[in-house]
Amino acid sequence: MMFPLQGAQMLQMLEKSLRKSLPTSLKVYGTVFHMNQGNPFKLKALVDRWPGFNTVVIRPQEQDMTDDLDHYTNTYHIYSKDLKNCQEFLSLPEVINWKQHLQIQSSQSSLNEVIQSLAATKSFKVKQSQNILYMAIEAIRELAPSLLDVKNLSLSDGKPKAIDQEMFKLSSLDPTHAAVVNKFWHFGGNEWSQRFIERCIRTFPTFCLLGPEGTPVSWSLMDQTGEMRMGGTLPEYRGQGLVTYVIYYQTQALIKRGFPVYSHVDKNNKIMQKMSHRLNHIPVPYDWNQWDCVPL
Repeated sequence: MMFPLQGAQMLQMLEKSLRKSLPTSLKVYGTVFHMNQGNPFKLKALVDRWPGFNTVVIRPQEQDMTDDLDHYTNTYHIYSKDLKNCQEFLSLPEVINWKQHLQIQSSQSSLNEVIQSLAATKSFKVKQSQNILYMAIEAIRELAPSLLDVKNLSLSDGKPKAIDQEMFKLSSLDPTHAAVVNKFWHFGGNEWSQRFIERCIRTFPTFCLLGPEGTPVSWSLMDQTGEMRMGGTLPEYRGQGLVTYVIYYQTQALIKRGFPVYSHVDKNNKIMQKMSHRLNHIPVPYDWNQWDCVPL
């Protein structure tokens, strides 16, 4: 069975239920949170049953998924309490269009077993990306305080070092800046990712530092799940703490708006891990997972 959740009351109930399962449900919780803030990406929520759901899938509307190769648009966010039920639910054609290039994102690495099993039956190849999942200390205090019950948790004052404010001005991005973000984004570098970045810039708060030429030299965006993503700095400006400065002010602004602030960092990126620690973004005991799925 598949039930689309319609109406503000149902989505608010879903958000409340997902909040009880944090941080396991973080990626889906963040998405539903923003659906309840006006749903700017026009996403929809599907569950296997209501109100006592086992599996929830957040996905775009069918009319937005017209390009079979655009896996940035064709993205599904999944949380499940029951892996057997999850596999049955994801196999339904009205839940996931397995004939398209698509992405699945989740805070549950246990879904890998489900997705690999589906790959064998649905004839697609899959590549998993697994990264460290971070939450801002303020978000943890508000949403998952039990994560702070850790001995020897060392916190700094969370503030970045000063920058030359005559040379660099804190600002926001506009869609014309998508090309430079796309060039340096680890998951980007193509026409579909650039369109996705443009949409994120138009839809959500963005933060950047403008350099002496009046163009962005460092930046950080937010995607449809509420995650801070795509942070970067032009190579010639690296090593000055600019992205740390941008992300600090982004975090403060999003916290003031009540957003659940979180992000991910590559397991090999020690520089960004150090930066996250300095900003009091705490690694949580679940991974950030993405599965890129391509039909054979």
